[in-house]
This record gives sequence, C-alpha cells and structure tokens, in this order.
Amino acid sequence: MSYLTRFAVALGLVALMPCASAATTAIQPSGESAPATTDQAQLPASRIHDAEVDYAAWLNRIEQRNAIAGLATAIVVGHTPVFERTLGYADTTTREPVTVDTVFRLASLSKAFSSALAAQLIQSGSFHWNTPLSSVLPDFHLKTLSATEQATVADILGQRTGLPRNTYDNLIEANQSFQSVVGALDQVDLMCPVGQCYSYQNVAYSLIGEVVQHETGQPLPVEVEHKLFQPLGMRTASYGLAPLEASASWARPHHASAHGWIPIKPSEVYYHVAPAAGVNASLRDMEKWLAAQMGERPDVLNPSELQAVHAPGIATPVELRSTPWRKARLQSAHYAMGWRVFTYAGETLIFHAGVVDGYRTMIGFFPKYRVGVVTLWNSSGFIPSGLMPMVFDSLLGLKHEDWAGIEQDTPLAGRTMARATVRHAGGPGRARLASRSRRPHPPHTGHSPRPVLANARDSASKPISKD
Repeated sequence: MSYLTRFAVALGLVALMPCASAATTAIQPSGESAPATTDQAQLPASRIHDAEVDYAAWLNRIEQRNAIAGLATAIVVGHTPVFERTLGYADTTTREPVTVDTVFRLASLSKAFSSALAAQLIQSGSFHWNTPLSSVLPDFHLKTLSATEQATVADILGQRTGLPRNTYDNLIEANQSFQSVVGALDQVDLMCPVGQCYSYQNVAYSLIGEVVQHETGQPLPVEVEHKLFQPLGMRTASYGLAPLEASASWARPHHASAHGWIPIKPSEVYYHVAPAAGVNASLRDMEKWLAAQMGERPDVLNPSELQAVHAPGIATPVELRSTPWRKARLQSAHYAMGWRVFTYAGETLIFHAGVVDGYRTMIGFFPKYRVGVVTLWNSSGFIPSGLMPMVFDSLLGLKHEDWAGIEQDTPLAGRTMARATVRHAGGPGRARLASRSRRPHPPHTGHSPRPVLANARDSASKPISKD
C-alpha cells in the first residue's frame, strides 16, 4: 500500500480493502470511529512521510551500532499503524528475530491499563476517584490517621500520596510479599500532605488492584483481560512471568557484556506489583492500545474515560530537566492517571516510559493530531530513548536535534557511559518504509561498531521499574 493511501486510511478518508499481508494490515476497530472534536487537527501528509523516512534512517543507525538486542516500534495515525520496524533478536543466543508479535514486558507502561480499568469501573459506579482507600481497604494505613483517611483512588493513581519516591521498591526487590510491604506503609514519614506533591510509586500505585478486587470480586489482571485486552483484540497481552514465557515469541531480557548482548533470566520481582508493572504485550498489541488511547475505540474507552485519565494532575517539575530533550522541548509537566502530560513545544503530549531489568519501553502521542509512537526493546541500552523525541520533532516540523546521539562518533548519554565490544550483528530488520532520509546518513557497511550501551544505573543487575 502506498504511503498516501495509508495516510488517507488513517484519517478515515478511504476504506481499507482486505489485504493478505499481515505486515500491512491496519487496525480495524469493531466500534465506530470516535467523533472529531473542535481541538482536532491533521498533520500534513508530507510531514508524516518525512518523519517515517527519518525514523527509518535513524533506526538503521541503531542497527549499525548494535545499540540494542532487539526492538519493535511503530508510528500510529488514528487507528492505522503507518510505520512499523523491528530490529535484532528476541534471543541473541538462538537468533530468533523480533517480530511485531514478539511479546515484551511493558514495565511501567502497565500503569495506564490499571487507570483505564479504574475509569471504566468508576463510570459504571463501582467506586469513585475520590473514594477513600480506607473505606474499602480496612488494613490500609499511612503514618497518621488524617493521611490514612484522606488518601483516595485518585491520589494513588495520580502519584500524589506524599510517600517518598519509590517507597519500598527495595522490599519488593528483596522478594517480600506485597501484603507485608503494604502493611509497613504506616512506618513511613510523608514528604508532604496527601495530594500536595508528586512522588512516583509502584507499591502504593498497585493498591488499585486491591480496590478492584474488593469492588468486583476479581483480580485486576482478570478484569483488564475482560474489559481491555479482549475487546481491543490484544491477543498476546498478559500479566505475569509464566504467560510471558508461554508466548509463541517472547523477548528475553539482555545485558551488555564484552562479548555482546547476553540474554538473562527474567526476574519475577516486579510482577508482584502487577497493576504498576505486570503487563506483557507485543508491538501489534500496543498499536491497538495506542489507537484506543487516541480515541479510536470509544466502544471500549469512551471520551469521558480518556479525559479522566489524561487530565493533567500534580505538577512534576523534575521532568522538565531530567534529559536534554525535556530541557529543550517541555514547557510544563504533570502526572495524570498512569500517564505523564507534557506541553511539548506548545503541544499537549501524553507520554510514559518504563524500565525493568533487561527491558525498556516508551509510548507517547499528541491527542490533537491523533498521532503517536510506541517503542519496546529488550536490553539495557538507553540510546533508543532519544529516538522518540526526534520523531516527535519531525512530526511537528521542529528544528532537527540529535537527541539520541546517533549522528555523532560518541553518542550522547547525559551520564557516565559504559562501552563494550559487541561481536554479533544487530540482527534482521524489517520495515514498511524503505527509503532514504532527507538528511545525510552513512551507508551500511555490514560491520558492528562498538556501541555505547548504557549508563551505570541502566546496566545495574538489580531489577528496577521506573520511568
């Protein structure tokens, strides 16, 4: 299918005819398309085309540098993936290639599934955003009685409990049970009154699972399966380590070594906080999820539910300076419900990222234009994280900046970098768009250069789940 045809399909201008090739089949919502709103606009077709061309060239550089073990990424316009690319391997030992159906751990991208489910249940009357946790969870206690009584569903999903950042993640990493860790929250001094400051959490966030269980009688993963995975057609999405390993194709986590990317045994640790970090999904699944978040599946997630989870909440000023692209592009940053909300070069950007040992993930979209990007990779290297803002810049027609450092001899890191010689090739790559960039890029040489792999925090052996 030509680019212009695909773009027209994405905007609903023409109907998509059946196609035998899975690689070019667009998402087909079972419900009617979301109605246009007054703040909707369309990006020029030529600009989206240029972004695709640029992205393909940048990914070629990633592949040449062997900066990842394996990667899957897509650009979605409306309900249609207009660009897909996979690189490298699900397992470097067996040379099993990454495909659009290879399942990755999503890490903190899992949070948005929990908040979406909460929005659905709230709209059905099961509970409310302002429902106090103590009213449904009698064993929930913070340091003071007033804080305990004040904390609501919105506070835990909006990352404004007042607890210190990542409270008791260390105990989860030490394999202590979730219930025992939650039972110790009353020993923690709060940074601020509940609702008054931002502090990122996994344990406290996962209390939404207890609320869902109490109100529906079903575990949160079961409810997400019935209310989100199944109706959206996310056929390879799941919760937990056993389902991940039972997938027909699943991405093993990898660490860098002097001998290349080495697969490691996936850790079960952060599956213990499933509402915060327990989802597994493929690129094909995430294309459907991204389309739904952009309003293309109102039969599953209606406009009021999306508005509730995307509305900016507590300010997150640390995000304005945490990376070079954030410093340059963001004018404001807030946390919503399982999502970050940025003002990116004057445009609203809904975004989240995730990290868990051997996996990294990113997703972001501009609701005004209904265009977004999702990227999943199964190694500790940080370089792909700079590509997404480069695609954003291209989509918005901004001045090009090499946020990933891929156009330099020594890629940007922002922190101390570790280097290693990688002996194996970057693996097979496949893309819908095979074309040259507007900007000069070196030709493929067939050699694997020595890549910058990760900074010390990224390559640490302990499991982490943060964004």
